Amino acid sequence: MAVMKLVAALLLLAAVPVQAAGLTVRTGETWIFTVKKGEPAHARRVAPSARIPKGQIKVSVRPMLGTAMTVTNNSAIAYTYRAELLSGGKASVARSCTLPPNARPSFEQWQQNADAVRIGGFKVASADGTC
Repeated sequence: MAVMKLVAALLLLAAVPVQAAGLTVRTGETWIFTVKKGEPAHARRVAPSARIPKGQIKVSVRPMLGTAMTVTNNSAIAYTYRAELLSGGKASVARSCTLPPNARPSFEQWQQNADAVRIGGFKVASADGTC
């Protein structure tokens, strides 16, 4: 009986879809977050004109000649990160650049039209890093 309950529990866990790490920003949205253990944390949706608190990152995704994303990092740490374009329920890896420190923006533009961009996998980078 205990074995059957264990098997049923494992089957239930297998049926639950795995959530991809990162923050999904739909086209037209702007979010502010911090980085914790390499992933966006304490994320909240804001107006595009929102000021970026010290130590936080703001990301906006817009439809512009495909898909465009502006990311501004208001911390002293430069990062690299992973970006994925989401379209029609499918994800594709997108090229991304180093995110510079000290409130300097980074602009990404991809030819594909995407419903959203998922970003995550933040890693500390050298401040002089480039695309």
